[in-house]
Amino acid sequence: MNGAFFVILHSIETAMSEEKSLNFLEEIVEADLASGKSVNIHTRFPPEPNGYLHIGHAKSICLNFGLADKYKGKTNLRFDDTNPVTEDTEYVESIKQDVRWLGFDWEEEHYASDNFNQLYAFAVELIKKGLAYVDDLTAEQIAATKGTPTEPGKESPHRDRTTEENLQLFEEMKNGKYQDGEKVLRAKIDLSSPNMHMRDPIMYRIKKTSHHRTGDTWCIYPMYDFAHGQSDSIENISHSICTLEFEVHRPLYNWYIEQLGIFHSRQFEFARLNLTYTVMSKRKLLQLVQEKMVDGWDDPRMPTISGLRRRGYTPASLRNFCDRIGVQRRENIIDVGLLEFCVREDLNKTALRRMVVLDPIKLVIKNYPEGKSEILQGENNPELEDNGGYRDLHFGRELWIEAEDFMEDPAKKWFRLAPGMKVRLKSAYIVSCTGFVKNEAGKVVEVHCEYIPESKSGNDTSGINVKGTIHWISINKSLEAEVRLYERLFQVEDPSSEEGDYKTYLNPSSLAIIQHAKIEQSLSEAKPGEQFQFIRKGYFTLDSKYAKKGKLVFNRTVTLKDAWSKEVKK
Repeated sequence: MNGAFFVILHSIETAMSEEKSLNFLEEIVEADLASGKSVNIHTRFPPEPNGYLHIGHAKSICLNFGLADKYKGKTNLRFDDTNPVTEDTEYVESIKQDVRWLGFDWEEEHYASDNFNQLYAFAVELIKKGLAYVDDLTAEQIAATKGTPTEPGKESPHRDRTTEENLQLFEEMKNGKYQDGEKVLRAKIDLSSPNMHMRDPIMYRIKKTSHHRTGDTWCIYPMYDFAHGQSDSIENISHSICTLEFEVHRPLYNWYIEQLGIFHSRQFEFARLNLTYTVMSKRKLLQLVQEKMVDGWDDPRMPTISGLRRRGYTPASLRNFCDRIGVQRRENIIDVGLLEFCVREDLNKTALRRMVVLDPIKLVIKNYPEGKSEILQGENNPELEDNGGYRDLHFGRELWIEAEDFMEDPAKKWFRLAPGMKVRLKSAYIVSCTGFVKNEAGKVVEVHCEYIPESKSGNDTSGINVKGTIHWISINKSLEAEVRLYERLFQVEDPSSEEGDYKTYLNPSSLAIIQHAKIEQSLSEAKPGEQFQFIRKGYFTLDSKYAKKGKLVFNRTVTLKDAWSKEVKK
């Protein structure tokens, strides 16, 4: 991060405060409205369509749309499509989907390419004012003559071309006479400026590549710094909000607008989001996709919005996360535990409870009549009014339970099944372990119990109290599904700052696949985007990718364990 000051945030007490003060951008907006500097608030979200949006973009989306909503303004969606080499319609559509999924809609939809004619005219105007020139130096030569922050740059031998010559050469560039890299258009500003971005920056370069919207109409394309401010001006954006790395670009942003004498949008910067155990660079994320280290941009381990959606994160949890981390003026790195806390908090209130056995062994209730079965009632969510209703649970003599819920030689404070010990079956009966069966390898494959008929949940007259409750599935009514247990993609907090290739820090245990989990029948009707709490196991959702193929695959969104809440109490 080029020497930026990093802080790992291990407390959210301030973020969770009920009384929230204005952030610095809200203070600016309120001051502008009060002074009359701004009459209407107009923001924009301007992604480049060269990849999928990630959680850092979610922060920018929530900020731009949130400011406009709070102050009764509007927000545009603008695609910064000035580099045809890396951009694609696929990314445009994915960005639209992500913004809408987060719960926002834009006032107007724009593309930088909409402004290509106007931007070209702006460039011609600067040439006529003697403020831009065509340069024949290569990118490497330009970089070599830029100087250093303490030493001025050297003038290009083409810097003093006449206005007429520059106009002719620029038009020839536009008409395709020259090849990529053969010529560029540069602004004529100040080669001794302490700000390197002001040292005759490139305005246009040649790229003979078909554009996703304009096709082959253009072979010259404006640089971001030239297109961005002018596009803001064309759209009458009042507050152009960028991430902090663009602060040094702001003098150039202002210079172009002032020299052209057009509407002056004003740029403000905030710290971008950095997250522990994650990389946020589009380039690095693209590399993971291209080298097939992940299952595409929407891999549930990726920090992309589409990946988080496929993993089971909800729009509300991401908006809540962005609200809690706030808006800062300095770079920091946020503990991913806060993101997990936000989704747990949301899913605890909304997710339907279901029983799923991941590592099954058979439990036989010896005194339960053979051939008998009954329908019990399981609550859908105890956090909802009237428990969110109830679902049918099929109960019988033979059940699946988790292998980890039985111990032949119980440890101290063991409250689950062991010879002679009692436990309650969730929403069913209390059972007492009477024995077990091992296979030839010495592994327990069957547990024997007896049930207490008077101990039925909701109508327990047995007077017996037990400390443990376990979940189960009726063998006769169980279905099978694949369950995917996701962990963090990287093993270290800040993989980008570690020595060597960041990919060496990938977590080899970031995905565990359970092929034949036993599930309740009700889960056969699960839909993509529907969240569940698998009792005692975590929060899960049906994988949208496999659902299209008619396959039941459930992704773990997050575990039930909440280490973050412990941090809050410290």
